[in-house]
Amino acid sequence: MSTAHGARARARIEVTAAIKEEARRQLAAEGAAKLSLRAVSRELGMASSALYRYFPSRDDLLTALIIDAYDSLGEAAEVAHGAVSDAGPAQRWTAVCEAVRGWALAHPHEYALIYGSPVPGYRAPETTVPAASRVGLLLIGVVRDAYRGPGLARTPLPAELRPEAERMAADLAPDLPPEAVAVMVAAWAQLFGLVGFELFGQFNRVVEDRDAFFRHAVAQLAHGVGLVFPPRGGTGQGWADGAAGTGGRPGVTGS
Repeated sequence: MSTAHGARARARIEVTAAIKEEARRQLAAEGAAKLSLRAVSRELGMASSALYRYFPSRDDLLTALIIDAYDSLGEAAEVAHGAVSDAGPAQRWTAVCEAVRGWALAHPHEYALIYGSPVPGYRAPETTVPAASRVGLLLIGVVRDAYRGPGLARTPLPAELRPEAERMAADLAPDLPPEAVAVMVAAWAQLFGLVGFELFGQFNRVVEDRDAFFRHAVAQLAHGVGLVFPPRGGTGQGWADGAAGTGGRPGVTGS
């Protein structure tokens, strides 16, 4: 790479970072719906035509910010999980969930961008999916390791839900039973619902000790997906109650 080419590449990286930083400032002040390329270029002292060489449209800039936010959240969750990777599934699940909440509280406007109200006129492209999947894949990995190792407590699956649960399992985790995938998707939604309620004020005058409440709620989510230990009559793999295919009660003696 020539010196001139390297300098141009570094300059582009620096300008791109400055554009994103100003856009994030505007998100915090005005919200995503009011993000404007002209306003960003004005604050940076750039001609709007110059900014379009970096981001051809508002949607392109929004997409870049969304991917950055998902990646930042995913990295925080992965670091937290890595710190307890040798622990049991319930502890790993808890670490990921607490990392999600911690990141959201530290980055409320970026959390609102990815989990708040949809931006009018914007449709996220497929390029956002890998970054958006990072937390979910971590949680799937925790459940998978439990199923392959100490086992999962069985959760009942209504007959009317089985076709949809089988479809979700085929799409998300073909190596896990539909019962596990159905409750895991519900728990994933509840996790982000808990964080959103806290972040957006729905817990005001309702929940005062947010830390203790969140720990309890996350423990219940872990129980809900079958991460309850030590299991009674565990088989070492699959369903911890040793009753695969029977729909029996979970065998649990503690958490």
